[in-house]
Amino acid sequence: MPNTNDNLTQIQPDRLKNLVKELVNIYSPSGKEEEVLEFTEQYLKSNGLPVIRQQVDENRYNLVVLPEDENVDLCFVGHLDTVAAYDLDDFGFSEDEGRIYGLGTADMKAGCAAMIEAFIALQVNKKKMPPVGLALVVGEEEDNSGAKVLAREYSFPWALVGEPTNMTVCLGHYGYLEVLLRTHGKRAHSSMPELGQNAIESMLKLLLRVTDYATTGTEGLVYNIRELSGFPSGFVVPDTCEAYVDLHLPPHSQIDKLKTELEHIVEKAGKEIPGLDAVLRFEEARPGYRISNERLLVKKLQKIFQEMAVAWEPQDFRSHSDANILWSDGVDPIILGPGRLEEAHTPEESVNFAQVLKAAEIYLNFALIL
Repeated sequence: MPNTNDNLTQIQPDRLKNLVKELVNIYSPSGKEEEVLEFTEQYLKSNGLPVIRQQVDENRYNLVVLPEDENVDLCFVGHLDTVAAYDLDDFGFSEDEGRIYGLGTADMKAGCAAMIEAFIALQVNKKKMPPVGLALVVGEEEDNSGAKVLAREYSFPWALVGEPTNMTVCLGHYGYLEVLLRTHGKRAHSSMPELGQNAIESMLKLLLRVTDYATTGTEGLVYNIRELSGFPSGFVVPDTCEAYVDLHLPPHSQIDKLKTELEHIVEKAGKEIPGLDAVLRFEEARPGYRISNERLLVKKLQKIFQEMAVAWEPQDFRSHSDANILWSDGVDPIILGPGRLEEAHTPEESVNFAQVLKAAEIYLNFALIL
């Protein structure tokens, strides 16, 4: 086990904070990460880290750092994209009493910065890099495009994904099911709705059944109605309505069983709701997982926590993330990062800088045990 007191001196807090500031001040919503990629690539190179561009599409790429022999036992994975800004005039970095604010601070530019800082420390202090890699990917907030390409082209048994967990280790991860519901009706003039069949009204009745099942039928199931749109717009009774529903289910829930029950709900609703003409489609399904606390690498991480006097209380990560993608491709991902998930994607997004610093120290120590 490395001497953590020695390792702590290798992390430079001012350098780390400046990096977080630079990353947060670059607007990088999913699909438009070019500027943050250019900055991060130059930053890595200027600090002596060899960088590989892994092309994702015509304009975007992942940034990958590998040891000389390219043998990777553990890959640190972070995403550089964010959700869209609530206010384009006020999304950047600010600081107040040790807390840093701004779009992407929690999800997950602070986590990415902590990983980069740990790798700079490794580069400075190790004659030979341990068998660890770093992958900074794109597209996590939309379609996980970067993680999909990463898993397809590189092979590694373990990953550490820096999503916001409040520095609580997450060995379990919820599964994810994206559901599309579509209802059809009959168009009519808006002033004469009795002559038509309003597809939005039909959808609302159907959604009540789906959400009632989600809240009472399966323990731990979490739902969110992400989108609801009626067509056409204008002064008419809409004849089409679409709704996207995100379903997050506990780690060892059976997604196929959930699909079956949703199909039965829609089929039954079609018989009982007058005029309902509905279509159900599953857009994406990713299984959850839980890694044993007895795995050797997990035990090593636990020992680091003990030596650094950090509480070891493994939890389940409740959201969808790149870890689902990696797990589906045979990787065992541990989730661990600064910030709280409940503050991500909100106008008040922030993270305690002391926690970002702690993350960099833990990441460094974790890399050094390999």
